[in-house]
Amino acid sequence: MKDKIDDIKEDMQDYIEKDISIDEQWIEDKYPIDIAEALSEMEEDRVHEVVKLLEIEDLAEIVEQSEEELQITILKSKSNEEIIEIFSHMATDIITDILGNLPINMSKKLLRHMKQSEAEVLKQLLGYDTESAGGIMTTEYIVFNENLTVAEALNKIRNIGPKTEIIDMIYVQNYKKELVGVVELREIFNNSDDTNLKDIMIDNVISVLPDVDQEIVAQQVAKYDMSAMPVVNKNNKLLGIITFDDIIDVIEAENTEDMFRMVGVDEEESINSPFFKSIKRRLPWLFINLGTAFLAAFTVGLFEDVIARVAILAAAMPVVAGMGGNAGAQTLSVVIRGIALGEVEDERKWKLVIKEGLLGLVHGLAIGVLTGGVLYFITGNPYLGVIIFAAMVFNLFIAGLFGFLIPLSLEAMGIDPALASAIFLTTATDVFGFFAFLGLATIFIDLLI
Repeated sequence: MKDKIDDIKEDMQDYIEKDISIDEQWIEDKYPIDIAEALSEMEEDRVHEVVKLLEIEDLAEIVEQSEEELQITILKSKSNEEIIEIFSHMATDIITDILGNLPINMSKKLLRHMKQSEAEVLKQLLGYDTESAGGIMTTEYIVFNENLTVAEALNKIRNIGPKTEIIDMIYVQNYKKELVGVVELREIFNNSDDTNLKDIMIDNVISVLPDVDQEIVAQQVAKYDMSAMPVVNKNNKLLGIITFDDIIDVIEAENTEDMFRMVGVDEEESINSPFFKSIKRRLPWLFINLGTAFLAAFTVGLFEDVIARVAILAAAMPVVAGMGGNAGAQTLSVVIRGIALGEVEDERKWKLVIKEGLLGLVHGLAIGVLTGGVLYFITGNPYLGVIIFAAMVFNLFIAGLFGFLIPLSLEAMGIDPALASAIFLTTATDVFGFFAFLGLATIFIDLLI
């Protein structure tokens, strides 16, 4: 893959040196995303030189596939008129995303130079939250009146099809402009010319309001196996559609966000982030982790005398805490995924809490027996084995219980469960694990010496 990108960069350098337009056949033989990746590795002045050698339509495809920083670099080298021409080859949802990333003054100037009808649509889309259904929808779709015949529909599709993002789903509205159904293109082909759309449409349409979170939209699309999701207003009038490729982007973004947040990293972080921005994004969570670490250390400090008298306890403590943390992380991952997919329903929550607690007990019994046996074999003291067995059972039960309750509690408080669950869980398993193990050791200290 790297060789392919390097070859593209070399070819573009040749075109720059020869100062000739980039050959159309060369463009057709390359994927726009590969060209975008090659441009992202070039100096800004070189990027501007390559951009001058590209046709507007080709450049539009490359800009569409580019990362935010490269998009801004390319568009800043173009006049407002040229940028608007580039936009003419893009879907409205893509244009909205790009405008949202540009400096505000630049976005305003571009909107003033556009046709009023186009600018109004984009302003409406820019008004929605970027992570809502309205923020990711496109206004390029096909919608017909329910009384239209198949023959009439086909004639219209031939004329407007090339201008829309998808044509395999035709939306149907009544005389009030309310969304009443959807027809697959193949159904139109499979019926006679005089058939009305209302006779072949699916009238049980799944739709969402524009303020619905994009993660919920992705769940609905996956649940009902949809290729596109219509977005309607409160009067059930069609505002736009969310296409499957946008849903894939949402799923990727949400998964990345959850993965980063579970370890206290901002979702905007990348390997190429500026040094000081990386510090700003990561350091606050490290301070929070430090605070929870001191809490665990304080718990251990309460039993300093016991540890001094039975040194083997110091070696065994990380085993109890580590196993609790790992078991809790398993529960946490399952629960956060369940919340994201909408699987954790109110009426089932307590059943699931009991299930995770019982799983923790069973895991604790199994791991505790093995751990106790190993410590007995090493030390020859059966009481130490029993103590770590009891501590392991208790801590893994706590891990299962808290691994479920912590993300639910954070969600109830309006906090993303992926954001801070791991920190609180680790604190719980460390504190309870140390307290159980060292507390039991204190009670039975005479049997351990």
